Amino acid sequence: MSQRMQQGQPMIVMSEDSQRVKDKDAQDYNISAARAVAESVKSTLGPKGMDKMLVDSMGSVTITNDGVTILQEMDIDNPTAEMIIEVAETQEDEAGDGTTTAVSIAGELLKNAEDLLEQDIHPTAIIKGFHMASEQAREEINDIAVDVDTEDEDLLRSVAETSMTGKGTEVNKEHLANLIVEAVRQVTVEDAEGNNVVDLEFLNIETQTGRGVSESDLLEGGIIDKDPVHDNMPTSAEDADILLLNEPIEVEETDIDTEVSVTDPDQLQQFLDREEEQLKEKVQQIADLDADVVFCQKGIDDLAQHYLAKEGILAVRRAKKSDLEFLSEVVNAAIVSDLGSASAADLGHGDVLRDEEDELFYVEGEDAHGVTLLLRGSTDHVVDELERGVNDALDVVAQTVSDGRALAGGGAIEVELASRLRDYADSVSGREQLAVEAFADSLELVPRVLAENAGLDSIDTLVDLRAAHDDGDVEAGLNVFTGDIEDTYDAGVVEPAHAKEQAVTSAAEAANLVLKIDDIISAGDLSTDKGDDEGGAPGAGGMGGMGGGMGGMM
Repeated sequence: MSQRMQQGQPMIVMSEDSQRVKDKDAQDYNISAARAVAESVKSTLGPKGMDKMLVDSMGSVTITNDGVTILQEMDIDNPTAEMIIEVAETQEDEAGDGTTTAVSIAGELLKNAEDLLEQDIHPTAIIKGFHMASEQAREEINDIAVDVDTEDEDLLRSVAETSMTGKGTEVNKEHLANLIVEAVRQVTVEDAEGNNVVDLEFLNIETQTGRGVSESDLLEGGIIDKDPVHDNMPTSAEDADILLLNEPIEVEETDIDTEVSVTDPDQLQQFLDREEEQLKEKVQQIADLDADVVFCQKGIDDLAQHYLAKEGILAVRRAKKSDLEFLSEVVNAAIVSDLGSASAADLGHGDVLRDEEDELFYVEGEDAHGVTLLLRGSTDHVVDELERGVNDALDVVAQTVSDGRALAGGGAIEVELASRLRDYADSVSGREQLAVEAFADSLELVPRVLAENAGLDSIDTLVDLRAAHDDGDVEAGLNVFTGDIEDTYDAGVVEPAHAKEQAVTSAAEAANLVLKIDDIISAGDLSTDKGDDEGGAPGAGGMGGMGGGMGGMM
């Protein structure tokens, strides 16, 4: 509570329930919260990173080492911690991968900034230095990055494999990398200026359990995981006219409740006959369109199923809306919401084939732009983690195709950036120079953590890496499997330049945002979760309202 003496009486400015943390306490509070988030995901970094098991309040279990998934699933209700989580979400949206790297660097920046604050360096000077270092780092990344031929499939496979390594896909990463590169090539088009544009909206991912990962496949077209609605219907159709329907093939019901008094059994029969006529009319409308296959988003009446089977029409009901939208691109069809106004022009054309073993329909269109990646795994947990890894790999391959630049992985770029930023710091005057040097030190967190997670000595590794880069080997990185320092680019450990730029920029901006806060004023507790918990006051460890959800991860 803030008070001010006026004529001998205290004037109450804030309510009794409010909380306020100021100056050094506010900085300690924020930095502690941000670092706690970074520490929670640091052990997942790299090919040798460990996984986290996350159990939500409903008992659902998620096993992953994907940074953004971990942070989103954790029960975090601290406002500063949520700001750091936004770094991971932004990194995921903009680059598709590198979320753990971005959050870890942000945490290390704040750790080093705390040391500078202890030396009485003003936050404004630190913020300016971090901003200058971030801008210089982006320029250096662009200078170091290798321009790549986007038609080089070997390189793109290396990018995909680097992204997937450590995410439960190592055994089959070569097979999956081939599928990913081919999938990206299928959905890549050129814009008016001749640049490559990867449209991942035309790439659908389906999962299936009970099979090995090596049996994953890429299909030109879409997949419908449904059965025919009637046993007497055909199960496949080649060169078929396909109707995508967003209207139930059922008896129309009134919008209001009505009561009808029936005094004669013949009247009841008339009602039943009329319902049957309605269903016949709907089926006849479909038959008049010369449709061979119907994918219906809604229900199909049992009697309508019988009539459709008599007409030799293959029908599927309760198809997902997303599947229909994808199929509309695959077979070049319109989604019909009113059968009465439908025309032959609304139909699509393609082949519909039934896989009885997997109980799937494969739908392929002529010159289809859309493709489906069918991922298979032994259990739901395996498939879920596989899908997360493949999604990240798809994003980074797409970024490499669009951007045309790549970097050596294994900590090589971070060590080189740190060396160049230290040289740059010599040209910076004032206390900002110390902030630039702190920024350089923070980047070296990545190779140190890669070594730690692989069971190697992080200090020896960093010394060896620095020595290699001082000798001019820009692409010298850590082989976490052997512990050797080698040219990681030639070894196939390749990362997209855009992802690294985004990680450095997001981390710096998040750290600066936290450092700029010197006063925290809350109307209640400092938790963003206003549930039944009354706790959350800043206290032990400066974590305040992190709650039990965070404690379980530390």
